Amino acid sequence: MAAENLQQKINDAGGAVAMLRSSQAGAYPFPIPPQYTTWQDEQKSWHETAVVFDQSHHMTDVSFEGPDVRRLLSDVAVNSFKTFGASKAKQLVVCNADGQYVGDAILFGLTEDKVSIVGSPSASNWVAYQAEVGGYDVAVTRDERTLANAGERRLFRYQIQGPRALDIVTAAHGAELPRIKFFNIGTFDLAGQQVHALNHTMVGIPGEEKTGLEIWGPREGGPAVLEAILRAGEQYGLRQGGAIAYSTTALESGWLGLPVPGIYSGEATKAYREWLPADGYEANASLGGSFDSADIADYVPTPFDLGYGNIVKFDHDFIGADALRRLSQEPQRRKVWLRWNADDVTRILGDSLHKSETERPKYLQIPYGVYATFQYDAVLNGAATIGISNRTGYTVNVGGWSSLAMVDEAHAVDGTEVTVVWGDPAGARLRPTVETHACVEVRATVRTRPLA
Repeated sequence: MAAENLQQKINDAGGAVAMLRSSQAGAYPFPIPPQYTTWQDEQKSWHETAVVFDQSHHMTDVSFEGPDVRRLLSDVAVNSFKTFGASKAKQLVVCNADGQYVGDAILFGLTEDKVSIVGSPSASNWVAYQAEVGGYDVAVTRDERTLANAGERRLFRYQIQGPRALDIVTAAHGAELPRIKFFNIGTFDLAGQQVHALNHTMVGIPGEEKTGLEIWGPREGGPAVLEAILRAGEQYGLRQGGAIAYSTTALESGWLGLPVPGIYSGEATKAYREWLPADGYEANASLGGSFDSADIADYVPTPFDLGYGNIVKFDHDFIGADALRRLSQEPQRRKVWLRWNADDVTRILGDSLHKSETERPKYLQIPYGVYATFQYDAVLNGAATIGISNRTGYTVNVGGWSSLAMVDEAHAVDGTEVTVVWGDPAGARLRPTVETHACVEVRATVRTRPLA
């Protein structure tokens, strides 16, 4: 009998690690055209002019509306909600009772009693479950990502980023834009309709002239809005970005996306696993990379590991608060950038094409090397594993190969030399989406600030 929920699927596979390692899913998909000019040109544009990405398809959008919305959020999220309300946004982070990461996404404050959570499904699923079992007076409405949507998306969503982004949107609007503070939401007219816009950046850090807007509205108006943006952007060198370039944006901004959520084991989350479907995101994600443990708990980070320590606020009680208080007093892993050695990268590329099947390294797909939903490559200092390397790839703005990583605090120092083990020891033995290969070592240098 086919599994009906995540827990049954884990049981059938012989454990969570076996289920994720044997999944045939690849990297998280972005269902838009691969590229419009070239991925190199599109990467360069967010650094020099501007790029617009169509985000209307790959993210789940779940709205929560009702008098208990604020209480629900405060009970489940690590964030403070003292100043949150309509026209505000946050990087929402949720944990389990042990302080382990469950998910993160962008939280949009639409009205005083309505919000939406937009991103991969892990955070919104957890909040929807807590709303249901906790008896909150909240209505939940789901707008599934395109690949999981039996109907049509409700909204369009465009991200325009780069030093000329605001000039372009101003030109498309036809007048001065309202001032929108960072991580706040504004409204204005564009292409004959009212749109909403969030001020944030996904290709740099605030204050470095890489800011931009995430613009959304009813799906029907999307084509006209995009046309207006593209037309206005012609004079500024705007590029439309495809899936290849989009996948590499986090290498520069530093978003450690899609770590393993802390839901796959333990009695405290068993009811949640039984609530999640067998055909959902969590049940069909894949795990790849050289970090190899039979215990799924070894793959699960805390918010501190992911660089979210600054948004963990103990001004309210929330799921995992007691555990995070204890963890905050202990040594942490830190988010860092790893600059891969150019000679080692060149060697891997050549050997993956010319060596025999059992000797060749895992193919390093250019410009984004991730081949699983959850990418976990071991980071070594000598023989000791000191962290994991997550997203990995190349951008023309960095001018080399790099990855985002979580490493032990003692090694999170600029200039520290480490080794990344590239490859998948399970690989082709478990799924045909990974070719037969040998794991290889890559020298890398730690940086605590963005490379571009």
